[in-house]
Amino acid sequence: MAKLSATPITLKESNEYIKNFHRHNKPVQGCRFCIACVYENKIVGVCVIGRPISRFKDDGVTAEVTRTCVIDDAPKGVNSFLYARAWRAWRAMGGERIITYTLQSESGASLRGAGWKVLHEVKNWDKKGWTSRENRVLQKISTQPKFCWMYT
Repeated sequence: MAKLSATPITLKESNEYIKNFHRHNKPVQGCRFCIACVYENKIVGVCVIGRPISRFKDDGVTAEVTRTCVIDDAPKGVNSFLYARAWRAWRAMGGERIITYTLQSESGASLRGAGWKVLHEVKNWDKKGWTSRENRVLQKISTQPKFCWMYT
């Protein structure tokens, strides 16, 4: 039986994967690093890790998983595998915390499976100030209530 394995992937390759397979989010602007999950010589998921979106959490030792994307026919556990690998890689780089956000309508099973815990709830966001910068595109998904998860 084939095993899941992790491999580095570029942001450009990750964004192409996200563009083709993510069900509701667009590609990301930047990152610290990206990880791909390979199964039977095929990429079945990607994970993009960057600086925290919230400037209040951007303290130099906290990273944020800004996207994970797994294909529909991927083996069970790929998302948990990617979240676990993201934490291990960040910790190896000297990081102390890693966070991510999920919609409250999502189960969070992959995060719980990787050992993450809910840090707090994020209510509906009013988007004030978000469109004050050129080329910023607000996604409808951004205004929905979320949970913030953390692994420390």
